[in-house]
Amino acid sequence: MSSNLGVVELTIALHRVFDTPKDKLIFDVGHQGYVHKILTGRADEFDTLRKHKGLSGFLKRSESEYDCYEAGHSSTSIAAASGFEFSKKYTGNTQKVIPIIGDGALTGGMAFEALNFLGGFRDHQPIIILNDNEMSISENIGYLSRILNDVRGRKLYKKTKSGVSRILPRFLKKLTYKVERGIKGFVSANNIFDDLGFSYYGPINGHNVKELLKYLKIAKNSNKPCVIHVLTEKGKGYAHSENDKQGIWHGVAPFNIESGISLKEKKQNQHSWSTIISEYMINYAKQNQKFGVVIPAMIAGSSFIKYQQLFPDRIHDVGIAEQMAVTMAGGLAMNDVDVFVPIYSTFIQRAYDQVNHDVARQNAKVVFGIDRAGLVGADGETHQGVFDIPLLRPIPNMKIVHPRNAEEAFKLLNYAFKVNTGPICVRYERGTVEYDLTNEITDEISDLSWETLEQGANATFIAFGSILDKVRTELKELNVEVIDAKSIKPLDTETINRVINKNKQVFIYEESQILGGFGSSVLEYMAQENLQVNVTLFGIKDQYVEQGTKEELLQELGLDKESIINKIKNTL
Repeated sequence: MSSNLGVVELTIALHRVFDTPKDKLIFDVGHQGYVHKILTGRADEFDTLRKHKGLSGFLKRSESEYDCYEAGHSSTSIAAASGFEFSKKYTGNTQKVIPIIGDGALTGGMAFEALNFLGGFRDHQPIIILNDNEMSISENIGYLSRILNDVRGRKLYKKTKSGVSRILPRFLKKLTYKVERGIKGFVSANNIFDDLGFSYYGPINGHNVKELLKYLKIAKNSNKPCVIHVLTEKGKGYAHSENDKQGIWHGVAPFNIESGISLKEKKQNQHSWSTIISEYMINYAKQNQKFGVVIPAMIAGSSFIKYQQLFPDRIHDVGIAEQMAVTMAGGLAMNDVDVFVPIYSTFIQRAYDQVNHDVARQNAKVVFGIDRAGLVGADGETHQGVFDIPLLRPIPNMKIVHPRNAEEAFKLLNYAFKVNTGPICVRYERGTVEYDLTNEITDEISDLSWETLEQGANATFIAFGSILDKVRTELKELNVEVIDAKSIKPLDTETINRVINKNKQVFIYEESQILGGFGSSVLEYMAQENLQVNVTLFGIKDQYVEQGTKEELLQELGLDKESIINKIKNTL
């Protein structure tokens, strides 16, 4: 929400200056793309935003010809713009390419890789819009030279420079950029964009339409790669979001407009899974001085604000840089520091190489908190946490666990920190779980063996996570054995052997991709051991899952409680 309120004037100015959809606006993630959606013919559908079968919460090519690129995660826009820009060599198109990137997203390594690449080509003219709300970027970028930018903005200067360029000999033309850069360095000091080869304009007021139009037109007519540094106020026009310095208003559920208070009722002793995990870390930090948290720009999202207040020197926010977070955690672990890395399931994909080579290959003791594991609802296909199991399961030395309740989470975390000696992923869902935080956190340690929750002779149901407590009563009535497979890797092969020896139907459930997932691992083990029994897999097939409430999506996928019970009834 806040991101969109901050770019109203900027988005209007961009559409006024550039000829979209011919010219390409490439938004870095879709959090700042809602105004763009309204301006491009989707205002009448806006009440369906982030709803099932409605408008996506992100840019989506199938929605509109004005959405030329779909950012899954941040820091991709400049790299994507490189492809759009270089496509001109093949297609003969003359469109302008305008990536819009936030200051927080600029901390991502991919953004710097793309800046380094594009800045080296003077014959390409991408126009990079740096939308800076001064919440994430270093302060010195906010104090870059205004003197030369004022000069660059003068029509007379542009006209004179253009005229001089036409009469100069070719070998002198190549010197003009160096001379200009040298003058700027003498007057005020160059910044990173100058050093990488861009013509830099700014910082300018992102809420002044007249000023925005002026610089956008200058950049449009330029023959060089440009960066326009725009200062905006996140949440502009709404006091509650304007005053938010923790990212609480980044994405919000329905709320009262006057008070800003969420309309969602919070039940007593109901806490988010993220809060449960962070409470454990607070308790562990109190008992262990050699313990720290490395987190990629998600202190609020992963519920670590309280932890940060209590242990400001033992939490390291590296920005939107998941690769950096993972490798740094590995370095800490190799120096005998216990380390926890809370990271959304959808974001762990961005650091796969680092998880593999920098942590697991060296068997470093890093405890990963795989937050938002499973379906996440309205965030849609870019954020569904359904790929981490197939990605992480093949990695040697890696363990993967998933608790069904808070008490089990604490026992598994005790195992992770007090017994395990290598990397381990503790998955937990988006949603709430019941627990009284006034209780002491248990010292009991899980042994990773699977737990039989209900006995049954007709069939066996194997799953992990919160689904177990939702279906166990009905399955007990059907005389179906219910097993909590809290350890996804390693498998509890002793329990699998016992179940298969019963020679009864087996149902395996996971709120994840079937391909390469938990059920696949059980079938692989059975094939290797030449074990045979009828197995039915519940899971997500070879598809992306779009937005909607979690309940709607589970029902559509046949993974809700009613679908599970009906399928088992019909099979029996």
